[in-house]
Amino acid sequence: QVQLVESGGGLVQAGGSLRLSCAASGIIFRITRMGWYRQAPGKQRELVASITSGSSTNYGDSVKGRFTISRDNAKSTVYLQMNSLKVEDTAVYYCNVAWSDGSSWGKGTLVTVSS
Repeated sequence: QVQLVESGGGLVQAGGSLRLSCAASGIIFRITRMGWYRQAPGKQRELVASITSGSSTNYGDSVKGRFTISRDNAKSTVYLQMNSLKVEDTAVYYCNVAWSDGSSWGKGTLVTVSS
């Protein structure tokens, strides 16, 4: 299994920036994709961004051009740089890693964007 530890959430004003980190441990050599999802109150969990082991990226439409996902394979860590934050970005952000026959979720970190 893979364990995930997220950090970097908090309160920020609209237009500001935050950087989330997610460190993986365990059977990390099996990981093929790392990503971030978010869930706002009353809404379904949605993809924010993902990155494959080959560094191919995918972004949700609402964050394209504002958020950047990256990974440090040596540290088994995935990052989410969030710029130009909007009030509607307020949500719990969850780290997710996937491998051929499974996936693992972090506990989530709260991002609150104030107007």
